[in-house]
Amino acid sequence: MRATTRSLGAALALAVPISLIGASCSSSSDTSSTGGSTGGSSMSSDMDFASLSGSLQGSGATFPKAFYDEARAEFATVAPDLQVEYSGGGSGKGKQDLANEVVQWAGSDSLVKEEDIPTFKGGEFLYFPTVAAPITVSYNLGDVENLQLSPDTLAGLMQGDITTWNASEIAEDNPGVTLPDTPVVIAHRSDGSGTTSNFTKYLDAASEVWTLGAGDTVEWPADSQAGNGNAGVAQIVKDTDGAIGYVDFSDAVATGLTFAAIKNKDGNYVEASLEGATAAVEGAEVKDDLTYNPLNAGGADTYPITAPTYVLVYVSQPDQTQLDNITGWLTYLLTDGQTLAPEVDFAPLPSDLQSKAMAQLDELKVG
Repeated sequence: MRATTRSLGAALALAVPISLIGASCSSSSDTSSTGGSTGGSSMSSDMDFASLSGSLQGSGATFPKAFYDEARAEFATVAPDLQVEYSGGGSGKGKQDLANEVVQWAGSDSLVKEEDIPTFKGGEFLYFPTVAAPITVSYNLGDVENLQLSPDTLAGLMQGDITTWNASEIAEDNPGVTLPDTPVVIAHRSDGSGTTSNFTKYLDAASEVWTLGAGDTVEWPADSQAGNGNAGVAQIVKDTDGAIGYVDFSDAVATGLTFAAIKNKDGNYVEASLEGATAAVEGAEVKDDLTYNPLNAGGADTYPITAPTYVLVYVSQPDQTQLDNITGWLTYLLTDGQTLAPEVDFAPLPSDLQSKAMAQLDELKVG
């Protein structure tokens, strides 16, 4: 599929259904799959945003950066005296910056490892889910626009086992398609990345031949090319004949990349779309801390490489002003900001998870 316009997700006006249980302010393995209701993410807030003032520094995941940038721009129109910044840099940087109290909020598509939790100087922190979206498998292969890839073929491509585009494994996934003998060029992230974490977690779960493991960073083949952020990987794919890389849906659409249909758990090849992401999120189990995993989800129409993303903040804020500012910004993201998500190719939160995230704001406090 070739992505040429941001209108791909604009019609997704309803929030996605999801399964969840009550929120908690600490990590938990408890899950529920009770089946959430479908509803619009148009919950509004009565908060007086105009009374907020000061600044909030944020860094982290580039996967949701287009959404956060859009939300920051709109938030500035209702909270003109509060300056909200977001520098990106990758999920690893966001988590590290929050741990060191360099920023007041961090974006991350991956969770903090248990062994890293004690390094967070501000103490206990919360995960606030914000949006979800597909991770595309984008490629540059001339006129080949409807490529299909099974998990094992994708794994072989990304770990360097398949080195030319006319390999038998790719041909088996694409009967009747004329494939060139172009060398495969692997494009991946250079920074610690939640997108990398979710992409490799998917391959680890879905493929029997994947050997590189999963995490914010993995040891890619030596002759691969690395880009900074999702935009960096997108640019490599766009500029390099034979390239293949994993890129968030928003950046892939913005860059005009072509991306493959991926064989899902039910055996169907599904293109990256907000509708496919919605289907993947539908049956996800959500933990007490509001984290969830829609990767490799079952269902006929699911896009299997669908990832959530979160804002991380400390429970204890240093003063009332910062508490009000953090609460205000998160409130906007979880209410009015949700209507912006489809405009920049993200799926908004389902109404029940949205309500749970709003309720979790009550856990924030001074001191």
